Amino acid sequence: MRYLTSGESHGPQLTTIIEGLPAGLPLLDTDINFELARRQKGHGRGRRMQIEKDTVQIVGGIRHGYTLGSPVGLVVENNDWKHWTKIMGQDPIAPDEEEEIKRKITRPRPGHADLNGALKYGHRDMRNVLERSSARETTMRVAAGAVAKKLLKELGIEVASHVIEIGGVSSAIKEYESLKKLKEITEDSPVRCLDPVAEKKMMDAIDEAKQQGDSIGGIVEVIVEGMPPGVGSYVHYDRKLDAKLASGMMSINAFKGVEIGIGFEAASKPGSEVHDEIAWSEERGYYRKTNRLGGLEGGMTTGMPIIVRGVMKPIPTLYKPLQSVDIESKEPFSASIERSDSCAVPAAAVVAENVIAWELAAALVDQFYSDRLQTLKETVDKQRAFAREF
Repeated sequence: MRYLTSGESHGPQLTTIIEGLPAGLPLLDTDINFELARRQKGHGRGRRMQIEKDTVQIVGGIRHGYTLGSPVGLVVENNDWKHWTKIMGQDPIAPDEEEEIKRKITRPRPGHADLNGALKYGHRDMRNVLERSSARETTMRVAAGAVAKKLLKELGIEVASHVIEIGGVSSAIKEYESLKKLKEITEDSPVRCLDPVAEKKMMDAIDEAKQQGDSIGGIVEVIVEGMPPGVGSYVHYDRKLDAKLASGMMSINAFKGVEIGIGFEAASKPGSEVHDEIAWSEERGYYRKTNRLGGLEGGMTTGMPIIVRGVMKPIPTLYKPLQSVDIESKEPFSASIERSDSCAVPAAAVVAENVIAWELAAALVDQFYSDRLQTLKETVDKQRAFAREF
């Protein structure tokens, strides 16, 4: 299972084509729009979220509410395109229009893809880089993730996320009663945090950063329940599921770190406090007494909840811009300012949730027979039964 995305931040639309979905999966635009709306929420988001009210058009692969087995095409239009039709249009422009229309960018922003992308592709106008490297692209990653979450739910697998730190303010509540309760609390929280005390402090930190023209980052956690054991591989490096989850998390804009289970904490502990003892019962089959390794051992699922955390750096577009160099004059300047958020960590939690959902759904589709949804369900259920009876 795979997908590609296309489109620029201020272009006419964002597009994705998903290949490899089983036939017979019930899928409506409302399933996807729900996730797109979640991505646009969160304290600290900028004015772009007021302009764009993302809704998806399904343009292929679905008939009467069910997947056909053929590629699924999804489109999200950019409402802001009407203000950028000349600047970002496909047609050539006359030389005398260039200065007026192009809004050429020659001052790269520290921390962004601007300069590196210009050096890679030879662009003298770095708008050609930032329009695609923008986190606006995560719209379609969430759309694809929404489809993956729908498939996982059909297989009895639930995915959720929450924010555990913003700007140095940490949530004191790390445990959760159930994924259902976690979702209820975080959907009502402007920063998707379980801890109401930390929530207020996080919002204050975001407001302070915004006042100062600065930005702040944080840490998000994704939790997955219901994955059958044995998904992934210990045989080949490129099929290890924990590696795929880490790669997916790190591929999100501005993410600079990832850990599974207790993660980096394991470096300072003895093995007896890191590894999870194995137990067995008639009701559960094999299980772990603890879940320090986050539901993954040897590149494969254990059947325990999967726990993955990602670190998001502060957004590098600042309203008090850092020092940079103009690539035309080579003179020092303050970097260009583009419309941005003071903190996108709550939204990043939604993106991470959907990215992890995609990787897990893809792993299941790759490992089990998946041309038809019903057959995939039966095969996954057989794997669960086999693991219980083994």
